[in-house]
Amino acid sequence: MLADFFKRLTAPDPAPMDETDARLALGALLVRVARSDGTYDAAEAAKIDAILMRRYGLDAPAAADLRQECEAAEAEAPDTVRFTRAIKDAVPYENREAVIEAMWSVVLVDGDRDKHEDALLRMVAPLLGVTDQDSHKIRQRVERS
Repeated sequence: MLADFFKRLTAPDPAPMDETDARLALGALLVRVARSDGTYDAAEAAKIDAILMRRYGLDAPAAADLRQECEAAEAEAPDTVRFTRAIKDAVPYENREAVIEAMWSVVLVDGDRDKHEDALLRMVAPLLGVTDQDSHKIRQRVERS
């Protein structure tokens, strides 16, 4: 299943993602940012679950199951650049801004902005076609909420 997902995701001209692939891609990217500081804790996993529940209308057990699939996908995902560019090619801009917002909420859930998390967001935002300025505004919005 994951091999097919990555084959579709990294195809030269990817089709728009279906809902299942979009959920897996977003979740895997959230897991990647959570793991980027070398610590993946319960608060980050709970935040990812909350994002998946809110975004996709899932109950807690379904969100936890999806997160576990996303953890496996993240472990097998290609490098962040290829993975993120593939998401950009398959996801409309408005949804990519929401991806950045979700990523910032995972980064900030523990109250500590690690330099590795910051570096990953600085790399991912432009790869998704989101400017540094917009990512900064999104981060500030997340910090206020």
